[in-house]
Amino acid sequence: MNERALVRQLAKHSPRIGDDCAIIPHGREDLLVTTDQYIEDIHFRRTTHSAADVGWNAVARGLSDIAAMGGEARHVFVSLALPPWADQRWANNFFRGVRAHGVELAGGDLGHAPQLYCDVTVIGVCPHGKALRRDGAQVGDHIYVTGPLGKPRKRFLPRLKIGLTLRGVASACMDLSDGLSLDLARLCEASGVGAELGDIPMARGATLATALHGGEDYELLFTSRRELPHFRVGQIVARRGVRLNGRTLKPQGYDHFQ
Repeated sequence: MNERALVRQLAKHSPRIGDDCAIIPHGREDLLVTTDQYIEDIHFRRTTHSAADVGWNAVARGLSDIAAMGGEARHVFVSLALPPWADQRWANNFFRGVRAHGVELAGGDLGHAPQLYCDVTVIGVCPHGKALRRDGAQVGDHIYVTGPLGKPRKRFLPRLKIGLTLRGVASACMDLSDGLSLDLARLCEASGVGAELGDIPMARGATLATALHGGEDYELLFTSRRELPHFRVGQIVARRGVRLNGRTLKPQGYDHFQ
């Protein structure tokens, strides 16, 4: 079993599964709803991340999903299970990191567990029918990313402002959470197309392997017919699959079940 196969099975039960957020019509707006888990020793280590870093990143992951849909973030809900090592000071600093994004903390739940576990729900909005999706890429579109890839960091900045500028401009969009090779394959699969990659922008200290497969870049990956001031990495083609300089590129990004 892998994550892509499991999501495909789940998508048979709901038409809202498959993008970075669920799109729920609500009058003149659409609600964008996303959930993310953040788990000790899987997503972070307490020896390398402060409590504020953990709180910041736990919410930033959901905000990145809202950005990928071209939405505005409105509310965040945080459920937190604390292990024995986490004291009141740690919890206070965690929520300081949560609040640093400036999005309203509207609720959540508290509990305890052997290791720290955090579940975040973010609710955003966009004009009705204007959300960016993964399934709109067309043959001939350029493929862009919003920043260099493969950079190690303790915190990242969700591309919310850029996401807003892509409404009506991007034909398809998603955030890069699991690696370019894997996430681009997902976008192509949703759109029924393929991709030819060329120059890959790499962060200082990154290798081509980490830029392609490293994951947790949280830049936006999108397609458009327009020439735009972002990093152009390739083009959408009719032939299925993803290729780099003519050679087949196997998706090797992060998969929870591999």
